Amino acid sequence: MTAPTPVPTDDLPAAVRAYLAAHAARDTEAALRTFTPTAVVVDDGTTYRGTDEIRHFLSHAGTEFTFTAELVGAVHVDGTHWLVTYHLEGDFPGGVVDLGYRFTLHDDLVAELVIAP
Repeated sequence: MTAPTPVPTDDLPAAVRAYLAAHAARDTEAALRTFTPTAVVVDDGTTYRGTDEIRHFLSHAGTEFTFTAELVGAVHVDGTHWLVTYHLEGDFPGGVVDLGYRFTLHDDLVAELVIAP
């Protein structure tokens, strides 16, 4: 097994870059376009499956807190997996966390996104 390769964010796949930009801008529909119709998102112990559930996730994720998010790194894990890490500080429980956004791609779209420390 090869080690994950650090990459500049400009070298991330188009779907990952588009998701990150849309999510930061709180553009739910643009973020949703980066997912396959049968995609799965796992965040904070909850699994969202398919377009309708992911739309709900995207429109509500993080809205209950005020926080800053700084991109701290990205790695290419293998042919279809990418990990992007953000450092968050805010008024959520604990106040500080590094979150990994683990993307699995299929046909140049996000098939799975797992968000976890």
